[in-house]
Amino acid sequence: MATFSKVLLSGSTNGKAVKVAATATAGTTIHTAHATALDEIWLYAHNSSAAPVKLTLEWGEATAPDGNIEITIGTEGAGLVLVSPGLLLTNSLVVKAFAATANVITLTGYVNRIA
Repeated sequence: MATFSKVLLSGSTNGKAVKVAATATAGTTIHTAHATALDEIWLYAHNSSAAPVKLTLEWGEATAPDGNIEITIGTEGAGLVLVSPGLLLTNSLVVKAFAATANVITLTGYVNRIA
């Protein structure tokens, strides 16, 4: 029988938001998946800028389009925007992110680890 446990994003410190500093590949590390368990990853983005900003998630690899998920995050009034609705990753693969503007996008979320 599978067991589920909620864990913090590995790129986070004590559950705090991860600031996306990178503006190109390889992006800021958000989470490294477990080596054998299945990680169901939920991510929410927030833009503190007055202008929309393009965010790219590198999902397990940096090759476009295979590993890239692109979304434009609206201005600061948009609040939290769901950018990963429980997408799965395993085998120590890494989720990284970069944005068109440095240090204005933060990512928060959690992982449901399925073992």
